[in-house]
Amino acid sequence: MSPSRLIHVVGALLVFVSAALLVTAGVAALYADGDTRAFLWSSAVTLVVGITAFAFTKIEGEVTPAEGYAIVTLGWVSMAAGGALPFLFAGVVDSPWQALFESMSGFTTTGATVFSDIESLPHGILFWRSLTHWIGGMGIIVLAIAILPFLGVGGMQLFKAEVPGPTPDRLRPRITQTAKLLWYVYVGLTGIQVGLYILGGMGLFDAVNHAFATLATGGFSTKNASIAGFDSAYIHWVTIVFMFVAGVNFSLHFQAATGRIAYLKDAEWRFFAYLVVGTGLAIAAVNFVQGEYSGAPGALEAAVRDGLFQSTAIVTTTGFVSADFEAWALPAQGILFLLLFTGGMAGSTGGGVKALRVMLLLKHVRNELRKLLHPKAVLLVRVGHKVVREDIMAHVLGFVILYALLFMLGALVLTFFGIDLLTALGASAATVGNVGPGLGEVGATDNYGWMSDGVLAFLSFLMLVGRLEIYTVLLLFSPALWKQARHSAPHRVTR
Repeated sequence: MSPSRLIHVVGALLVFVSAALLVTAGVAALYADGDTRAFLWSSAVTLVVGITAFAFTKIEGEVTPAEGYAIVTLGWVSMAAGGALPFLFAGVVDSPWQALFESMSGFTTTGATVFSDIESLPHGILFWRSLTHWIGGMGIIVLAIAILPFLGVGGMQLFKAEVPGPTPDRLRPRITQTAKLLWYVYVGLTGIQVGLYILGGMGLFDAVNHAFATLATGGFSTKNASIAGFDSAYIHWVTIVFMFVAGVNFSLHFQAATGRIAYLKDAEWRFFAYLVVGTGLAIAAVNFVQGEYSGAPGALEAAVRDGLFQSTAIVTTTGFVSADFEAWALPAQGILFLLLFTGGMAGSTGGGVKALRVMLLLKHVRNELRKLLHPKAVLLVRVGHKVVREDIMAHVLGFVILYALLFMLGALVLTFFGIDLLTALGASAATVGNVGPGLGEVGATDNYGWMSDGVLAFLSFLMLVGRLEIYTVLLLFSPALWKQARHSAPHRVTR
């Protein structure tokens, strides 16, 4: 594996980050809160580093699988480092690790924050947090593939390594066309949501920020109380709908935009819809019966709305909050905790295990139970009319086991830092799943700002591993991968 290949592509990605920082500088200048210079300096630093890395390296030929994994991982780390600069230059954080945590949380669409008083932040900082969500939601690697085909690198290796979900769809024969089509759908849905927010009385700045966070399933808000800060049932329902939309495979949205509506025909979509609506109504029923909404005007509608809001927010890993769910009945909190591990559909911007894997796992368990009653029966796992191959099923089982181990290890490590068990479990699940809010001291109305630099660094790593589907990052620690890279890497890299 040649370092020149990695440096070349990472340099190009930093140029993208520099351009995004420059756009944010314009927003900061418009509101004149005093953070414009921080973004100009950040843009200049990332631009110089990016152009230098890009100009003094050159690559030819196809990117190998090993290089694809390395480029994606180092690309995300680099853009998170570049994205941390304005937090430092603007002086809104106490340490570089807080800045990196906030930036990593943004780009990985986690939505965990170190800020306790969000509404006191400058407009430029608020916009940058949301913009990191929006860029990270579809993936800066996919963005690079969409508009930088002149790099001459093998796009499919990067696409497979970055796009969340077990089976990234190719809508067109060329991967560049696929990436562009995904971005067209993404931008279009964002524009629609901004318009609906404005119709509901939300200001333009808040509408853009919350649309960015919703379509990216991120969760950063401009309000301390998140979406609960907007006392409007209309805004809450619009957010519910678009959180659900963001949790759906974007290839289905593209098909719908071209006149081929196939949602109901898709087995994963049906499972995802049943999961969101079923758990949302169950939470609403528990809260209503327990008297959480008794005596309130429109109590039943409010209970249903908040139940569906939080189930959708957690399942899709958006992490918005419409109510303090830590004050809800314990069964409702238990349902939400289980939802921390599910995630959106494969090919969506959501994190987590993914609905497809959960569905396959449940089908596999059902078949295993049936085999106990009928040992000679040949039972196959199907998705729709298609039989799932054994190797794919083995991969799914392996991923789920690895995900569970990472969650448990993460929680265990946090306890060594002196964090109580409930908070450790909640923080680990929330960061590995890219959800944001968890339980305990990182719940609906809490933040991560009280944690030490060491904890924030570790949680930043968990966010990265979770966003890149675990294997992409962990494979870099495999000696076999590097051995394969040494034998297969072409020696045509020139300067």
